[in-house]
Amino acid sequence: MTVATIATPVNVQPLLLNVGDTTLTVTPEQFDILCINNPDLRLELTPKGELIVMAPVGGESGEKNADLVIDVGIWNRQTNLGRTFDSSTGYDFTRFDGGKLSPDVSWIENSRLTGVNIVGFIPIVPDFVIELRSATDNLKPLQEKMKEYQRVGVKLGLLINPKNKQVEVYRLGHEPEILEAPEGFDCTDVMPGFMLNLKKIW
Repeated sequence: MTVATIATPVNVQPLLLNVGDTTLTVTPEQFDILCINNPDLRLELTPKGELIVMAPVGGESGEKNADLVIDVGIWNRQTNLGRTFDSSTGYDFTRFDGGKLSPDVSWIENSRLTGVNIVGFIPIVPDFVIELRSATDNLKPLQEKMKEYQRVGVKLGLLINPKNKQVEVYRLGHEPEILEAPEGFDCTDVMPGFMLNLKKIW
């Protein structure tokens, strides 16, 4: 696999991607330019500065992810305890020596958003995240991503794996826990009164 580094732009021409079997390394500033110039692409930046280009998911995974966002969103509308974000939302973890990542579902408690500008990448760590493994996702990179969420301070993270009918639970300060095809998951310790419905996932 080829490793390439994108040089800092010296003109105003758009910075476009031509990605084959190549690992691209970019700075956070270059990543922001790539996102602006390639709005149709879903991009992430690892803590090592490696660029990840994510393909669209299939219909089955898209439907499951929509169900998860809806469940979190309905609970949040009823309680008005925070803000819910979907998979298009980017987080900037660079001040924590991290990258710029986009969870499939995320939630932040209201008081932590006071005075925070969320027009661009959200510059704070979410309280809760979900990653849903699609049919084409390798498991190890998702597990590494969950550990990164845990490292930067996410209180509760769920890696939902329909292929293996498992949920991996990542809590701040604890080792990951694996659950076998649960019908639901109690998130009350982070999101009061919220039970995530997982029946449709399996």
